[in-house]
Amino acid sequence: MRIVCDRYIPFVAEAVRNEWPHVDICPLKPEEIDADVIREADVLIVRTRTKVNEALLAGSKVQLVCTATIGFDHIDTAYCESHGIRWISCPGCNAQAVCDYIEEAIEECLTAKRSYSATVLQPKAVLQRSDLTIGVVGVGHVGSLVAQMAERKGMKILLNDPPKGIGVSLDFIAQNCDIITFHVPLDNSTYHLCNEAFLAKCKPGALIINAARGGVVDEQALLQSGHPYILDTWENEPDINADVLQKAELASMHIAGYSVEGKRNASQMCLDTIAEQFNLPKISNLHSPISNEKGDSAPGWISRISASLKANPTAFEALRKSYPLRGV
Repeated sequence: MRIVCDRYIPFVAEAVRNEWPHVDICPLKPEEIDADVIREADVLIVRTRTKVNEALLAGSKVQLVCTATIGFDHIDTAYCESHGIRWISCPGCNAQAVCDYIEEAIEECLTAKRSYSATVLQPKAVLQRSDLTIGVVGVGHVGSLVAQMAERKGMKILLNDPPKGIGVSLDFIAQNCDIITFHVPLDNSTYHLCNEAFLAKCKPGALIINAARGGVVDEQALLQSGHPYILDTWENEPDINADVLQKAELASMHIAGYSVEGKRNASQMCLDTIAEQFNLPKISNLHSPISNEKGDSAPGWISRISASLKANPTAFEALRKSYPLRGV
């Protein structure tokens, strides 16, 4: 049995070598994963940087594709399903890490030189968290945690999740919220969900946050709207728009969910699925040197990332790869 995996997914290679010695594990850089190297593979484990489609899979032995991420818009699921290839993502694996990012991002903005209030920008001294209404668009694993966090801070909360039959309309969110944060998958129904028409309905000074998927927000419309914004996910990653980057209140390189615990959870989900499908013993208690790593999580950490990215806009991917995971 052979597994090809993205080498930047922690825990997996070490666990397989220690617990499944008869399994051939081949960790590669994302750019090295191509049709030739996976031709004899049974399992493929990837992140968002690998496009899993007919061009990659045709003629291969792959039976299972695991993405160690919440989102799966990089996988041609229709092709997989029509060719008997099982695929899984890891919903909820890094939900707490993304929620922590949203909390920190909001706090950093609210404690900056000006703060967002119900109708206008006010000096931070007069603003209370209870003055704010936050709109959470998408109430899944991440969105539900963000709503709980906002409630603890005393914010008023409006929810929007039509597939779940939850909350109010997008128009109502736009017209009544001081902060709007998106936590939806990227598909045909959510592409440019935050667009020119939506932004035109938003309250003056409303803060827009996207840590879901690039493409959920129309970045050109956002840039032209004059609304303050925070972006962790971008259209056309890693070749992001320099103007959009420079105008952001805070910007990061798709690392909102990058915590030790989030990575461990995703790797565990992938390994559990492989064990179940191929009748292998379950691997538990994943161990790796990464478990002792502590990334920057002191107050202001997103501002420091933002400054680094703005100073090196073409280094998006390099900065992302070298990002030290935040501890738990």
